[in-house]
Formats: sequence, C-alpha cells, structure tokens
Amino acid sequence: MSVVHPYQSLLPAFFGLFASAFLGTALGQSSGQTPAERGKYLVEVAGCHDCHTPYKNGQPDMTRILMGHPQDIKISAPGKLPTPWNMAGSETNTAWTGPWGVSFSTNLTPDKNTGLGLWTEQMFIDTIRKGKHGGTGRDILPPMPWPGYAKFTDGDLRAIFAYLKSIPAVMNRVPQPVPPGK
Repeated sequence: MSVVHPYQSLLPAFFGLFASAFLGTALGQSSGQTPAERGKYLVEVAGCHDCHTPYKNGQPDMTRILMGHPQDIKISAPGKLPTPWNMAGSETNTAWTGPWGVSFSTNLTPDKNTGLGLWTEQMFIDTIRKGKHGGTGRDILPPMPWPGYAKFTDGDLRAIFAYLKSIPAVMNRVPQPVPPGK
C-alpha cells in the first residue's frame, strides 16, 4: 500500500501554475500587457531593428526607429563579389546585394505615404505569411527571413502590427529593389 502525502495532489497544479507563470514571463507575456507592448517585445526579440533601423556607429540608431533604408543614401549594385562571397550589406545594414540584385529594408513606421500607414492588419499578416509585399505584390527579398516569421501566430502578428502602428511615423521613401545586373 502506498502512502499519499496530503499535498501530493496539489503538486501538479502548483507546478503547472508555476511553469505557466514562469514561461509566460520568459516569453514576454503577461496578463496586463497590451497588444502593442507584446508587439514591441516580439519586434525586439525577432531582431527587426537589426535591418529596419539604420545603423550608426555599428548600432541601430533608435532616433530613426524602423524607418528602413534612408532615402538620402543612394545605393547602386556593386560589381561581382569575389568568390566565395555572394552577399554584401551597406554600412547602415539597410541594403544588401546578392544574386537577387539589391534589396532595401522597408519603412515599417505608420507614415501614410512611405510606410505602413495605409496598410490593414490583414495586409501585414498576408505579407509575412506569403512573402509578398502587401500580401499580393513583389516577392520579399533576402535577407528578410519571412519563412521563419511566417510561423508567428496570428495573435503575434496582430501584436507586432499594433506596435508598428504605435511608433512615430517617419517620412522616408525607401527605393525599390534593383534587379540583378542593373
């Protein structure tokens, strides 16, 4: 006959509650968090600033948060890269060249003319899920890791969009991609 401790039946519930609270905090979730706060956390963890906030002195310049490639910095495709290199990035970490041509990080601020200001939440979700600009446009080019980001939940993508809509709008017209050989 086994002896059951009086609190033994409470242990699974306690550990379940503890794990839920701990993991929720570790993953940036809390019951009092707004969608925009959750979105800010996800943007930071996903490294969006690494490419969409121009670098200055080797670090993202947070005075130009998520504005994409600066419109005043003109980039043309460099000549063929020496083997074994197949990709190069600009000093702002907002433009890249490779076999696909030249790509520029997009303005993710809510500016209505140059950013996501006129986008709907569904357009944003479709962009990430399908790898198409605006959900139906041109392909999203490297180095944007959209196949990995497509695994975010709908709730996560809605939270990211809520955060992007909450940051200051920056008027910054990012150039269109340059096809290979141009």
